Amino acid sequence: VQLQASGGGLVQAGGSLSLSCSVSGSIVRANNMAWYRRAPGKQREWVAFITSGGSAEYRGSVKGRFTISRDNDRNTVYLQMNNLKPEDTAVYYCNRHPYESAMWGQGTQVTVSS
Repeated sequence: VQLQASGGGLVQAGGSLSLSCSVSGSIVRANNMAWYRRAPGKQREWVAFITSGGSAEYRGSVKGRFTISRDNDRNTVYLQMNNLKPEDTAVYYCNRHPYESAMWGQGTQVTVSS
């Protein structure tokens, strides 16, 4: 299984980005999926996850600003990020939730300037 995150970039504080995670194989439908991020000098942390039934949870710092969604037919997971802050700067990854070590892809860089 391969997961390819895309959609990152450079944006000013207050701006928006939309991330996509394309998954090879039909695992999105039957699994809880999540977005994670790793900021420079910090450990990777989960950002949001969505259950196979469609329920979503967010870490406190992004609640109300980020929205996770999934398209089972396209085997794709999305992360809409609004009102971005400099502290959101990180490499963003998708994976199952809980994550599976063998499934980490390259991630996509998100940089938010102040």
